[in-house]
Amino acid sequence: MPIETTVLMPIHEGVTQLDFTGPYQFFFRTPDVKVIVASVGGRAIKANGLVFAELADVRAVERCDVLCVPGGACAEAMEDDDYMREIKRLASTATYLTSVCTGSLILGAAGLLVGKRAACQWSYRDMLSLFGAIPDAGRVVRDGNIITGGGITAGIDFALTVIAELRGAEVAQGVQLGLEYAPSPPFQAGLPEIAPPSVVAAYTARTAAVRSANQRRFERVAARMSQLQTCPA
Repeated sequence: MPIETTVLMPIHEGVTQLDFTGPYQFFFRTPDVKVIVASVGGRAIKANGLVFAELADVRAVERCDVLCVPGGACAEAMEDDDYMREIKRLASTATYLTSVCTGSLILGAAGLLVGKRAACQWSYRDMLSLFGAIPDAGRVVRDGNIITGGGITAGIDFALTVIAELRGAEVAQGVQLGLEYAPSPPFQAGLPEIAPPSVVAAYTARTAAVRSANQRRFERVAARMSQLQTCPA
């Protein structure tokens, strides 16, 4: 009988709900996989106008097999010492360190991606280098025991990759079939390389201020990490 695998998804204020609800649905359908959604103190988390309540307290979770960190507006999570302390602690217990979207920046801020290739949402991918990671444009990227998904919807492809790793390709395909995951988008605009230039320009202009503000916060976190690493014990 297969041993149950624990997937822990520690969510935070500002999380993009599809970053974790997409993979959650696929993990939930996988045999012998237990999914735990947690927050610091078990507090309810607001995400894109939704509220996720009755969560586990991440501080009470002793270990996990798969640590899956979702992204979103993640600067606040990086600056939350309690949240980051638990990410580092649980990472030391996990067989696989994983993320979706800008969740890879959180892994980076925890010092877990130095010298490692990682995926991220395309407009934030370059910021991985602030934390010593190697930005990779892949939709799902694996480097050793680290598996990262690109932006948001890539979380579903990411989840299927992890399921295949845990339970084999046939089980993963069965989950895919049951959830009728057969994407056929009406537009080819999901990446800047294939979207119409006018669409890319409009999106970039609309999000420029938020991106710039987040970059400044990420740089402060990275600078703090560097100072801690160079301080004598």
